[in-house]
Amino acid sequence: MTFWLRELDAARVIARAAGEMLLARSWDARPLDVRYKGAIDPVTEMDRRVEAFVREELVRRFPNYEILGEEEGGSGAESDSPRWLIDPLDGTTNYAHGYPCYAISIALEVAGEIVLGVVYNPARDELFAARAGGGATLNGRSIAVSATQRLGKSLLASGFPYDAWTSDRDNGQEWRRFLKRVVSLRSDGSAALDLCHVASGRIDGYWELDLEPWDMAAGALIVTEAGGSVTRVDGSMFSPYGRSVLATNGLIHGEMIQILQA
Repeated sequence: MTFWLRELDAARVIARAAGEMLLARSWDARPLDVRYKGAIDPVTEMDRRVEAFVREELVRRFPNYEILGEEEGGSGAESDSPRWLIDPLDGTTNYAHGYPCYAISIALEVAGEIVLGVVYNPARDELFAARAGGGATLNGRSIAVSATQRLGKSLLASGFPYDAWTSDRDNGQEWRRFLKRVVSLRSDGSAALDLCHVASGRIDGYWELDLEPWDMAAGALIVTEAGGSVTRVDGSMFSPYGRSVLATNGLIHGEMIQILQA
């Protein structure tokens, strides 16, 4: 299979270069310029600078492709034209606080299907990648989801929406339900990396509400190509435009859906 190899190679190179930009600024002594799109929804100058860089590099290589990104927007509807979905800094709150769990996420959508995804964590120099039908890798080596068969032996992850201060659907009830049924829970603040951690077997399942397409597109494909299962939290067919995600090793998927729908 040779489809989308050129695009995948480009996404890898661009993600690593963007990561170098983030690392260089994270060690700078000057404080970041942090502003807020909402009460607890920060954006830094690096979100904007890195997205501008990624867009420029993608346009230079693929001038006829569309782009949808977190900071500069783009066409929000599903499109038949090839379109990049980019998050220049997934985990902005972490980055702004010096917490080393953040990533660049780049996916390519063609005719409504995500055909490739790249997620790069520069703090750990870990690049996750997948191409539809081609498997998933971490720094070039194949990865697979865990073999944990029971929810009671599982480590799960989730996060909280940026409107948690004002919305009753803040994921608190779901968190409490799982707390009594699993080994432990984690909240690392990066949807893209949580999905990749499912794909690599580090955690057994992950759910989250109220996400954007650039948060989920690349990581969801990486989970699928690593042998996992991805749906919406109600068990319906996954779409990066569906606002929620449930990703597991497949073995605990049904149990998680039951608890999420309780």
